[in-house]
Amino acid sequence: MGSAAQWTPQILLILGLGFLIANVRIGLDAVNFLRRRSSALLTWSGPRPRYYGLQLALGVLLGVLLLYDIVILRRPAPQLFGVGMMFLYYAYLVPLSRRIGRGFYADGIWSESGFVPYWKIGAVSWREGEEIALVIVSRLRNLARRLIVPGAHYAAARRLLRDKIAAHDIQLMHTGLELGAHDERDDI
Repeated sequence: MGSAAQWTPQILLILGLGFLIANVRIGLDAVNFLRRRSSALLTWSGPRPRYYGLQLALGVLLGVLLLYDIVILRRPAPQLFGVGMMFLYYAYLVPLSRRIGRGFYADGIWSESGFVPYWKIGAVSWREGEEIALVIVSRLRNLARRLIVPGAHYAAARRLLRDKIAAHDIQLMHTGLELGAHDERDDI
């Protein structure tokens, strides 16, 4: 077994690759949001992540570490990759992801974990507790996504969802015996 100094570049490379994937995902979400924001029907800022201040402080610390590695230690670029990807994630992309408007757009719903086109939605349900959340179930996969809805937007979100179902933009799947007396809008 080698010393920690021998393993550090490999560990930083692996971390850098993981953070590169996360950075690309958030970057693609941001581009997708820029394309869609003109079609926003009802949106709000994303919720503040747990430990948000700590994440920002970590971004600053990684920026200082990166600057130290470049200026003082003069490390080669491959050795800066991992720290650079982590710095980019915590200092820029976490705050950027909060600016992506959650809510309803002309062609879909932006949930906490990404955009869902209306045609992919097979079921919806409201969860009311400490926070109000719309649970969106995909018709294509066994996948549920959550959209936290601020109380001030709750009534408007319910109306908008009801209108989208009435317009057949969202077609809910049914699992039971239908006898013709069921109105999908009542599911909201």
